[in-house]
Amino acid sequence: MTVTDTANGTAPVAAALELEHVESHLNPLPSYDLADYGKPTGREETWRFTPLKRLLGILDGAESDAALTLETRVPQGITVSTVSAEEAVALGELPPNELPAALAAARSTGAVLVDVPAEFESDEPLVIGLHGESVDDLVWGRTIVRVGHHAKVTIVLTHTGSARYSAITSYLVGDAANVTVLSLQDWADDAVHLGRDAIRVGRDAEVKHTSVSFGGDLVRLHANVEYAGPGGSAELLGLYFADAGQHLEHRLFADHTAPRTRSNVSYKGALQGQGAHTVWVGNVLIRKVAEGIDTYEENRNLILTDGTLCDSVPNLEIETGDIEGAGHASATARFDDNQLFYLRSRGIDEKEAQRLVVHGFFNDLIRKIGVPELEEQLTATVEAELAKTVVDGLPGLA
Repeated sequence: MTVTDTANGTAPVAAALELEHVESHLNPLPSYDLADYGKPTGREETWRFTPLKRLLGILDGAESDAALTLETRVPQGITVSTVSAEEAVALGELPPNELPAALAAARSTGAVLVDVPAEFESDEPLVIGLHGESVDDLVWGRTIVRVGHHAKVTIVLTHTGSARYSAITSYLVGDAANVTVLSLQDWADDAVHLGRDAIRVGRDAEVKHTSVSFGGDLVRLHANVEYAGPGGSAELLGLYFADAGQHLEHRLFADHTAPRTRSNVSYKGALQGQGAHTVWVGNVLIRKVAEGIDTYEENRNLILTDGTLCDSVPNLEIETGDIEGAGHASATARFDDNQLFYLRSRGIDEKEAQRLVVHGFFNDLIRKIGVPELEEQLTATVEAELAKTVVDGLPGLA
């Protein structure tokens, strides 16, 4: 049994009955029922890294009419509208599989619908800017992005200002479509952001999803990928830079629900300052039906000063042995002494050599993002983060 949205050309949706019942130990089965989750205590595997007291009441799930200011730059042919919560479900929204996303679905009165028609193509990105005014505002967000078959589109979301923001976003990618998504978290220092980006990749479609986190007091983001047919490919990239007292947490889940699919995860982060804490948890579930798949996940972290904490946990759950490849890697380290020696031996002073190493650490990933107009901005932001190390008088780059 399959369901197809022929009007928009989105990929067929695999019915739940076609998949064997497999529940990932890190990603429970989707549900809109809040009772299926319970309120976290911090002892659960999925919450043990998150400082719950710093969520400022988001998990209490209070109703709120507050909203973020929305600014858009929409290429001709793409439509942005609002739909009811009931319509969001009927349109094929990917259901939540964690409490913050379930709360966002339950508390939001409607959803933003972005429609990219079949065979659409433009060099101009769709830009969605979200801005908050105060951390006193509790905001629930809900967005659906439908991309028709054979479309090619770049979508940029920016988060700025201050708020307590919890959001659920679904990307429904049609067959043979090519989609690039960049989500930039450039919040003020007191903001709290919980988010779930869920992506369904159509047959032979290609998706590149990048999460970049610099700002905010606490940011916890969850990116999920599943496949509506064979041949789909997903690349999940991430870049983060945590300063003193900041908590940045990224969780990834690639659920291989179709054969001959691919996923590649690459996240890089840097930490500096007392109490800076980053968390990366990657998980890949390879179902019995997912024969001939290829997957790899990696996380690299660069420690710039003392007093930081980095948790990096890659996972693989494999239900079939008929695969092309599956692997993972995780590394956390200080500067590469060989690189520093090479630069110092050519007359570059220590501070500048360290800066060059950090830029080299991030630059290869920045070039992979595929949004040229933001590459310079991201490089400049990395430079601004490095400058804080000197300004604050912390050891490392100073």
